[in-house]
Amino acid sequence: MTDTSRDEALEGPVMAEGVDEEPVEGNRRLFEGGGYIFIAALATLYAAFHMAALNGLSIENLTGIELSFLPQFPMETWNFRIVHIAGALALGFLMFAARSFPGDDDERETRLLSIVGFLLLIPAAIAGWTAIQFAGLINSGTLPEFGGLVTWASAQPGMEFYAREFWWFGVPLLISSGGGIVLGWFERKRRSGFATADVVLAASAVVVALYLIPIYGTAARNSVGTPFVPVGIAFAATAGSAMILELTRRVAGLALVVITGVFLAYVFCAHLLPGILAVDRPYSWQRFFGHVYSDAGILGPTTAVSSTYIILFIIFAAFLQASKVGDYFVNFAFAAAGRARGGPAKVAIFASGLMGMINGTSAGNVVATGSLTIPLMKKVGYKPKTAGAVEAAASTGGQIMPPIMGAGAFIMAEITGIPYTEIAIAAIIPAILYFASVYFMVDFEAAKLGMRGMREDELPKFRDMARRVFLFLPIIILIAALFMGYSVIRAGTYATLSAAVVSWLTPYRMGPRSIVKAFELAGVMSIQIIAVCACAGIIVGVISLTGVGARFSSLLLDLAATSQLLALFFAMCIAILLGMGMPTTAAYAVAASVVAPGLVNLGIPQLTAHFFVFYFAVVSAITPPVALASYAAAGISGANAMETSVDSFRIGIAAFIVPFMFFYNGNLLMQGAEITELAGELVHEPAHWYNIVRAGITATFGVFLLSAGIQGWFMGGRAVWYLRAILIIAALCMIEGGIWTDLAGVGIAAAVWLIQRTFRPSPGASIPVRGAD
Repeated sequence: MTDTSRDEALEGPVMAEGVDEEPVEGNRRLFEGGGYIFIAALATLYAAFHMAALNGLSIENLTGIELSFLPQFPMETWNFRIVHIAGALALGFLMFAARSFPGDDDERETRLLSIVGFLLLIPAAIAGWTAIQFAGLINSGTLPEFGGLVTWASAQPGMEFYAREFWWFGVPLLISSGGGIVLGWFERKRRSGFATADVVLAASAVVVALYLIPIYGTAARNSVGTPFVPVGIAFAATAGSAMILELTRRVAGLALVVITGVFLAYVFCAHLLPGILAVDRPYSWQRFFGHVYSDAGILGPTTAVSSTYIILFIIFAAFLQASKVGDYFVNFAFAAAGRARGGPAKVAIFASGLMGMINGTSAGNVVATGSLTIPLMKKVGYKPKTAGAVEAAASTGGQIMPPIMGAGAFIMAEITGIPYTEIAIAAIIPAILYFASVYFMVDFEAAKLGMRGMREDELPKFRDMARRVFLFLPIIILIAALFMGYSVIRAGTYATLSAAVVSWLTPYRMGPRSIVKAFELAGVMSIQIIAVCACAGIIVGVISLTGVGARFSSLLLDLAATSQLLALFFAMCIAILLGMGMPTTAAYAVAASVVAPGLVNLGIPQLTAHFFVFYFAVVSAITPPVALASYAAAGISGANAMETSVDSFRIGIAAFIVPFMFFYNGNLLMQGAEITELAGELVHEPAHWYNIVRAGITATFGVFLLSAGIQGWFMGGRAVWYLRAILIIAALCMIEGGIWTDLAGVGIAAAVWLIQRTFRPSPGASIPVRGAD
């Protein structure tokens, strides 16, 4: 909708439409005819393959008909992840161009470069045929075995398969993949057609999988990470890593690619660096790339999660979008919160919290809800930068909102081994505190500006929204299934099926065509997060090989000897810096490898340490100078991106205190980690319900006081500067969570209220300064 149409919409009830529509990126191809059918079929098969694999379904299992050319489920773990990445690379390169298309789609085609692209298919075909020959040789039964595994000798010159791997697989693969990447930057093709460079890259991605799957089925798999790894694995990993970086650049921007590039440069320069960054001896190209495409790197925790939980919940979100649940969430938020002062801003908070349950990124949440709420905020009197900042801050909180939490909870469960349900429960109070802090900041801002809420005739009828409350059923079923003991995979599958069933109670009934369309949408939606997780896996591989994470842990221990608070502040800065410009999932995965182990070594409980890191990885999306959510909001509001990011940081500033709160008081994570001294001994207090309730109430009051101090509005009036400072001190007293500090905070706040009520100091009052004159 345009701004004009939104203004007209204010003449009647505001109704959200199109929230569930997937935004079209500037470099995304828009196929027509046969091209569209091919891509739609590929995306549908990709998503359906994951749903079938995760639930152990196959045509042979269902019908008894043996089809040897189809994969058998359950697949071997590494093979499944290799196929998962290869499919995303192939689909991603075909769908997303190397550069944005002009607005008028008047793209002058470069026919000569397209011919060069066709020539690059020759080395890709040579490498692919060589990989197929290797697979046939491995399965022929003619090679010697060791420990029940086929041996594969190709690590060094002179070994049996070295020359063939080097000249007939590795070199052609690098030519096709490297040439395809470079050619893609220069080749021009109309938006509705396939670029030959992208076809070459898609073919190269398939070739990487064709080689790695049979080779990892031999004894060569045990040599990964050692100098004896087959040279072909190093070639495949080099090509695969380059293509992962290129696809990440296309779908997520340069920030993560640059950070990954720094880590890659570190691998080969670490022996030249001083201090904690130094390593004893340099790493060879073959050893590093022979290590990175394994479960210690690209195939490790990040891809483990993206290939299971993340893509499953993307399919779930696609089914919800097909039944227009997103529109309902936003309309429900308008009906519930639109009457409050500064109405559209409050709606942004509620809608973003609801959308965060089904949306995987902060920026995606901004685009989905902000396209409606930001113009309305501007209409009722918010400045453009403030409107964008409110939406960015609110949408960022969706990543902390259970049950899905922007996929961060699944990675946390994979890394820590803590059950997902325990993580989701622990996230409840931190999520409430985050949204409470943003709500208070927005409410006080509206109070200072004298804003009104939206009129009754401008809002959807709450009665009408209540009649469609059954649209929450899929999420309720998901939560119920998890707490009934079902696995995350089974619970997500049931929730997805229930979304299709619930749609029959709406005008948007899901028949066979709609279900296929939902799978197609899921395949497309999954590309970005899979590329980002694979790219983060490269960083994890660097950390695991060099041990730099352990050295950061020792640095944190040294800092903690001086001050534990200083160590936490240092950990916060690293988590935010690593997260700048990166999607939440990648930011947390990297920070969890670098920072979290050090916090655990300080004696901090594992869940608390990882939540501390995860929380700051999330809020990095509104932290200047690189704040992705704020930049997305600025694009909608028309404000300056940097001003919007600074304002979103100000609105979310109270949320930056929350992780320190649950560090000092584990009851906020429902862990009962309060430590008290009794008879000279340290005692661990259990997580009794009254401790949790008290901690939640006092923490919320602390966030209220902090917001009041920052905004300068307290108990119905503007507060003078020194009372604001005292309110902030009172809020800081509430952080520790002890009884005496809580009483002190409440007492200070009561004193401020009495002073304001009794003496009514002028908000503009100042202390007169008299000098010698």
